[in-house]
Amino acid sequence: QVQLVESGGGLVQAGGSLRLSCAVSENIFNFNSVGWYRQAPGNQRELVARINVGGRTTYSDSAKGRFTISRDNGLNTVNLQMNGRKSEDTAVYYCNADSLSRNYWGQGTQVTVSS
Repeated sequence: QVQLVESGGGLVQAGGSLRLSCAVSENIFNFNSVGWYRQAPGNQRELVARINVGGRTTYSDSAKGRFTISRDNGLNTVNLQMNGRKSEDTAVYYCNADSLSRNYWGQGTQVTVSS
């Protein structure tokens, strides 16, 4: 069973920065993409950013220009640098690893932005 362990969540002031990390227990190149999703109370889970096996990145409109997804291949870790935090960024952030036949989620990490 593949495990995804998120870390780095917490409380941050509006305009501040936070860095999330996702440690994957398997080689991340075994997956088509690894990414970050978030879910705020009462909302559906939505894509924040993902990076595919070739290094191509995809961002949601709200994340473009503020967030950066990157990976540390040697550590099988995918990071999300979040700058310019807004109150609407408050949510539980989930790591996801996806391939044609497999899909895994982490347990989630809470991020709260205070105004």
